[in-house]
Amino acid sequence: MSLAEELLKNYEHLIETLVLVPSDSGKFEVTANGQLLYSKLSTHRHAESGEVLGLVRKLVGE
Repeated sequence: MSLAEELLKNYEHLIETLVLVPSDSGKFEVTANGQLLYSKLSTHRHAESGEVLGLVRKLVGE
């Protein structure tokens, strides 16, 4: 399951807009409400399975 699918499955009731922006520079960032939750450029690694979903879960207070 893709990250977008996971987010919609778990948080469809909270998500107003979901925007995917393709990049050819290896950039992978997840931002919610203007807050950077995850950046591959900062961590120098791919997000682990469930990691971004966990960050979103913390943001929404679950």
